[in-house]
Amino acid sequence: TDAKKGAALVDTAQQVWMAGLDALTRAQSQGGKLFETLVKEGVSLEHKTRKFATGKVGEVREVVESKVGQVKERAADTWDRLEAVFEARVSKALSKLGVPGREEMEALIDRVEDLNRAVRKLNSQAAPSLKNTVTKAARDSINAVVETVTGSVSGKHSAAAKTAPRKAAAKRSSKR
Repeated sequence: TDAKKGAALVDTAQQVWMAGLDALTRAQSQGGKLFETLVKEGVSLEHKTRKFATGKVGEVREVVESKVGQVKERAADTWDRLEAVFEARVSKALSKLGVPGREEMEALIDRVEDLNRAVRKLNSQAAPSLKNTVTKAARDSINAVVETVTGSVSGKHSAAAKTAPRKAAAKRSSKR
């Protein structure tokens, strides 16, 4: 019985040994093929994973860009409303202080431009008559001087000659 058990144990050990050798032989012969298959499957899996990740990154990017756009739009709207409120308050405060507003200033500018045009028109119309007045006054002054000079030289003293030097003398004495 012990001999039979020992023989059975040796026989079982030999069968396990043979099975191990067979597995080793198969692994060696098919190991290269198995390795290549595993590499191919790994590459395929990597491509699928990258494609999936890239797709998800693209989706996430689109969502983020959309949200950023919405936030920017809301911020711009809020800023515009805040600016309008600020402008209204400043305008109201300036109005209370009596400072004219934009519309009043534009009306005033228009009125000043109208007045400038009217003044230019009047100046262009008044220039000839003003010229005649100045010319007549100059002529009268020259005649008075000529009369004074000719009156002094000839010894005749006209009324203009007598009054002209006195005025000049009076002017000199008043300056002193």
